Amino acid sequence: AAQELRDYEPHLAPGLAGAAFYPQDAQVQPMLVVAHLLRLARAHGAEVRTRTGVTGFLRDGSRVTGVRTTAGDLPAGAVLNATGTWAGDVAALAGVHVPVLPRRGFVLVTQPMPPRTIRHKVYAAEYVGDVASSDAALQTSPVVEGTGSGTILIGASRERVGFDRTFSPRAAGALAAKAIALFPMLRDVRAMRTYLGFRPYCPDHLPVIGPDPRAPGLWHACGHEGAGIGLSAGTGRLVAQALTGRTPDLDLKPFAPDRFPAPDRSSGTGFPGAGSAATEEGRR
Repeated sequence: AAQELRDYEPHLAPGLAGAAFYPQDAQVQPMLVVAHLLRLARAHGAEVRTRTGVTGFLRDGSRVTGVRTTAGDLPAGAVLNATGTWAGDVAALAGVHVPVLPRRGFVLVTQPMPPRTIRHKVYAAEYVGDVASSDAALQTSPVVEGTGSGTILIGASRERVGFDRTFSPRAAGALAAKAIALFPMLRDVRAMRTYLGFRPYCPDHLPVIGPDPRAPGLWHACGHEGAGIGLSAGTGRLVAQALTGRTPDLDLKPFAPDRFPAPDRSSGTGFPGAGSAATEEGRR
């Protein structure tokens, strides 16, 4: 209720109608999670090869039997395409269409503030609509959260501009204005820096999970957009179950890799293939 809002967030703007509180909401630091997963993988016998680019696939007829890399060929009983924003480019090397595209987003980082200045991760209702939108143009909705070091993170923006890493004053200005509308005290807080990333966007907003019948032996786990870190453990479990012949906990049909129509190449449009400029970086 409106009268309870300031008990949760004392600095929220007055006049807000109400909010929903998610007491079980949790967050992780992605880099620490990846480091831990790498430790677990190595402990279970996995070999991790960094700075090794995938250049193609080994084939036996239509079946994928491994990958070609800059460090040599790697035969495999199954190959999993889990390359995030570049998953579409990697799929194209196998001759299959998986329309994963980059969706750029910026985050502002403020100067350090006293602890618990912002107590929760707070976002406006339009954030949900922006996530579900297929619009390629810039969209911004306020997402504001504090960190353990005292800095405040301000998002979120979405736009499909390929892998363009150019700073966008328009996006940063919109983020700042909407964050100030939600927390007026931020008007007097200095932004120290910005950073950006690319979410792996799928046109129907569902991830791509499971075997690819167009290239037997090739599996996919990609296209989660901004939810990948949260859905990674569940996706890994589903893939492991399916790969080992068990019945997955969740039906994989809605996430089938071949659910998308083939691109119209006659018009010169459609999905960019393996020759796009950022491909090599993404395959490492």
